[in-house]
Amino acid sequence: MNLFRTKSIDALIAASEDPERKLRRTLGPLSLTALGIGAVIGSGIFTLTGTAAAGRVVPIKSILNATVLDLLLSGSHAGSQLGRPGAGPAITVSFLLVAVACLFAGLCYAELASMIPIAGSAYTYAYAILGELIAWIIGWDLILEYAVSNMSVAVGFSAYLQDLFENLFRFHLPDRFAFPPYPAAGGTAGWFNVPALLITLFVTWVLVRGVKEGAETNTVMVIIKVAAILIFCLGAANAVKPANWRPFAPHGFSGILTGASIVFFTYIGFDSVSTAAEECRRPQRDLPIGIIATLIICTILYGSVSLVLTGIANYQTLNTDSPVADALRALGYNRLRLIVTAGALMGMLSSLLVFQYGQARIWFAMSRDRLLPAVFSAVHSRFRTPHVSTWIAGFFVGIPAGIWDIDTFAELSNIGTLFAFILVSLGVIVLRARQPERPRSFRVPLVPLFPLISIACCLLLMMGLPLLTWIRFFVWLFIGFAIYFPFGRKHSTLAKE
Repeated sequence: MNLFRTKSIDALIAASEDPERKLRRTLGPLSLTALGIGAVIGSGIFTLTGTAAAGRVVPIKSILNATVLDLLLSGSHAGSQLGRPGAGPAITVSFLLVAVACLFAGLCYAELASMIPIAGSAYTYAYAILGELIAWIIGWDLILEYAVSNMSVAVGFSAYLQDLFENLFRFHLPDRFAFPPYPAAGGTAGWFNVPALLITLFVTWVLVRGVKEGAETNTVMVIIKVAAILIFCLGAANAVKPANWRPFAPHGFSGILTGASIVFFTYIGFDSVSTAAEECRRPQRDLPIGIIATLIICTILYGSVSLVLTGIANYQTLNTDSPVADALRALGYNRLRLIVTAGALMGMLSSLLVFQYGQARIWFAMSRDRLLPAVFSAVHSRFRTPHVSTWIAGFFVGIPAGIWDIDTFAELSNIGTLFAFILVSLGVIVLRARQPERPRSFRVPLVPLFPLISIACCLLLMMGLPLLTWIRFFVWLFIGFAIYFPFGRKHSTLAKE
């Protein structure tokens, strides 16, 4: 039963006050909201919007890449393919549905974050409520979520940067320094993707210098990319043709639902706000504000882009890697296309910064509980940041990003996120039953109904993940157990007590 031993909330808060491992509290609600927007509004707003609107097909012979939703909602077989219907112009409704689903999870995060203002997000909540083994599983999953997501973003940033240099200066790096040695099928092979590593190490350096400096840098990038999104919406609005919005939902609710399963992946990251709990000036008030404000603002931005994009181009033409840029190129709006490219770069850079920040805090929290070696929780004497775990996280992301084209692994980050959402929602129900008297500065309404709705939405969206993603997920868990049982279970602070 010691696998499910819990750490009291009071003990977690006391451990965070240890002078040698205490983090500096510098963040307010605006910085937290900017962190959330920086994580959620990444390259996905310029890519997945088109994919979800147009839909896609999955070869029947590649059943590992098919999903439960592919099989249930495909409607008909087309030769040797399963058709996954797109949402069409109703992709805006898909974004709204996902926002509602995330809002239920966000409310649960807000309650637990205000009660347990400690670094570690869902990992820390699970340790206090569900037990050590569950905490290890979710912490290990969050490391996978943040790392794999940033590997994909780093590779994408390198590609966009090359495109920008070529458009502006007619210059590009030699292929051997711009592409990985193991590209995807049909991709260009090189020696090492140098820009992907360099941008990751630059972000790591900024984070080691201090969370305040990192948050300020992120805020500037968020302002730039939000401005680019607004410029796109306003600049392309005069090219909107209402005829492109008809039919609005060409595949009915099934298309809207499958579109939602795709665009959900753009919302992962709002939980990174809760990883900053230990560096908030007033976490009980500021964390709920940051989480909920992030979801509201990002939903408005996503909805605006999808509405304009499907208005300037037929949704069936948007199934490309860069649908926004391609639509603007077709219109001859090259200046606006350049602004969108700059916005995409800022979006990816701020996503890198926030996810690297969150990943280092997960490692820091697990190390402070001695589930990982103590070196990961070392704090810089001057900057008061977990510098060792931050640098290790930087190389952990940067080196694989330079070696592999890991776009096909991106969905691994989503299964870890959905699993975290489920456990956080369950944690609210359990903690209300076990400790109803504990003060809560923010309370989820209608418990257990709202947390149960959150769990149901997450399970539905998990059905939209490929079978191969589930297999990789369980392989990663097996690796985690190979570390926890010989090391973490014996060396944890609770084991010593």
